[in-house]
This record gives sequence, structure tokens and C-alpha cells, in this order.
Amino acid sequence: MELNYKIQTYAWGKKGRGSKVANLHSNVNKNFKIDDNSPYAELWLGTHVNGPSSLKNGEPLANLIAKRPDYLGANVRKVFGDQLPFLFKVLSVNQALSVQAHPSKKHAEELHKQHPDIYKDPNHKPEMAIALTPFEALCGFRPLPEIAFFLKNIPELKTATGDVADKHKHDSDLLKDAFKTIFLTEKNTISEQLKKLIHRLKTLDEKEREKLQASLIERLYAQYPGDVGCFMVYFLNYLKLKPGEAIFLGPNLPHAYIQGDCIECMACSDNVVRAGLTPKLIDFKTLCDMVIYEGEKPEKKLFKPEIGDSCTLIFKPPVPDFAVIQIKVPANMKNHVIKKTTSASILIVIEGKARSNDTDLVPGSALFLPADQELKIENITEDLLIYQALANV
Repeated sequence: MELNYKIQTYAWGKKGRGSKVANLHSNVNKNFKIDDNSPYAELWLGTHVNGPSSLKNGEPLANLIAKRPDYLGANVRKVFGDQLPFLFKVLSVNQALSVQAHPSKKHAEELHKQHPDIYKDPNHKPEMAIALTPFEALCGFRPLPEIAFFLKNIPELKTATGDVADKHKHDSDLLKDAFKTIFLTEKNTISEQLKKLIHRLKTLDEKEREKLQASLIERLYAQYPGDVGCFMVYFLNYLKLKPGEAIFLGPNLPHAYIQGDCIECMACSDNVVRAGLTPKLIDFKTLCDMVIYEGEKPEKKLFKPEIGDSCTLIFKPPVPDFAVIQIKVPANMKNHVIKKTTSASILIVIEGKARSNDTDLVPGSALFLPADQELKIENITEDLLIYQALANV
């Protein structure tokens, strides 16, 4: 069943034709005209009330599922009741998103109970990003010796963290203390030290600039001048994902998307605890209390898929809410069958052309596939790239 979907025009999105979101949407919606000055940030597929999908006849997908809960699959209904447990997206990121972490299920329930106006549902929000273009992100704490080196050798960062670098013999204690302290430091001090650092970076040679992540911190500073989140470059791993590479963001993992286009899949929730690079509400106390203070090399943050068959890779995170299948079919195969699964799924075509059940499949085409149904794809005339989201049960 072909789907219509909503797109979101948040200010951080890529503008005009530079946005994958805009191009996909304009390809299947002839009434949609791309405005080159407008940002197009997210394309939503699912039943979330802030951007619900509908069938081509206008019926909301949520209504169809309410009428035919069997479409979800028996396993999904057993675990999640009669609702789709995931939200599937395409993101086009031009400007860094907030430094944030997501609470665990138990913690989300507590936060919702204490602050229902801020944390509006009791669900956790694990999520996965799979790069469609080169994609940049901050993800998880750097190896502890790296963080200690920055804290001891960048005078502006040392001042911003109140010289905690001199107090600790163990790197793990230093990280915890420095991370909490920097968010408690006066905004004027943070702003002043960032200004000094940005000025000093311009005077350094290329090798020294690279060691201090100069170009990255300069970009973040240009987007969020004076924001404490700019200093997170020295705490968090900087990842550059190639197309097809993925990261999984489980509970209590600090992260921020910086730039690029990606597929994103998540549990149906909007629970985000923010601490920087944002004009939105910041709750650094909750974030500092919940994050896991462990350092890891950046390559450890890459999430590896399982091989399904010659055309499929399966990204199966350690949560029941969702999994994502990447389907790549070369044009010379002509036909392909997407196998049945025990869960309802949503598919989106990213590249290529084909037909299925008298429906033209082009970039931007989205389909809802009930559980236990296969999908025959025929007349493949250009190499296909499809992503399929489903429950991981």
C-alpha cells in the first residue's frame, strides 16, 4: 500500500535542492514545489501524531491499523499492543542538532511522571542513523586519555572547566568532574573562553589545528556562538560515516548530529535530554546524572549489520522496537522479491526505478507492507536502494 507522508521544515535542515528530503518528496508529490530558500529537515513515515502517514486514498495509516491490527503481526501485538512501535525518517542535516541523550525506559517513565510538560511520554527513544551521504556526528565519549589531554593542554578549556584537570589522578574521575563543571560554569566565562580559543586557532599551523579539531569547532561556533556545546568536540568522538555505515544510539549515550543525510529509525517517542547547541530547553543536570562515563574509540561506535542475502543487510539493534533492512538490487537482476517478515514494515525507495503491483517505484516512493506478506519488485531499470523498517520481534 503506497503512502503519503509529511515533511518537517526545521531551521537546521538543508535548503532547497540540496536536501535529500526535499528531492524525495518532490519526486512523488507533483503539488510540492521546492523553495531554494527553505530548509527541509525530516521526512516522517509512521503513525506519530506530529507527522502521521496516510494511504493514497487519504485514510490515515493509524486508522488502517486500528481496523486491521492483524497487519501488525502476532509478535508485534504481543509486545506492543495494536500499534506501530517505530518511527521511520529521512534526515537532511545542514546545521548541528543539539548535544543530547535519551533516557532508558525506566528513567523515561520517572521523568514523565515528574515533568510531564517537558518529557511528554513514558517511552524510551533508542534510535539508529544510517548514512545516505557522508554523515558527521558526535557520538559517545572519546577515549579517556584523549579527553584528559585536551583538558590539560587547551588553556581555554582548562579555564572553562575550573582547572579540574589539576585535581584528578584518574581519567575517569576527571571526565565526570569536568563534564559536570563545564555546564555549571558562568555563560560569560564560556563565551569569553570560546572567543579566545577561536582567535588562537587561527594562528596555528595546519598540523596543530588538526590536533585541536579546529575546523569542526569553528563550524559549530559559527552556528552557535558562545554555546557550551562547542566545547563538546573535546569530550565526544567525532565520526564521519560513509554511505551505508550506521550508528546506534542506545540510552544514556551523549551525541549530536552535525551534517549530512541519513535514514533514521527510532522508538515512537520524543524524549530528549539536551545540554547544548540548541535554543531549546536545556536540562544539563539530568543529562550529567544519566550519561555513561566511559570512553571508547570512534570505530567502536559503528553499528555493523548482519548479511541477509546477496541484496540485503539487516541492522538489528538490541531493542525490540525496530530493525532496518537495506535492500540493494542491481538493474541487471530485473526482478526481486522482498521476503515476508513477522512484522508490519514501511519501505522507502532512495534510488532507482522499478514497478510493484502496478505501482511505479521511484526515489521517494513509500509503502506499507503488512506482516507475513512478500513484495514482488519487477521491471527494475535502474539500480535500486530501498530501506525497510520493521519491529525487531
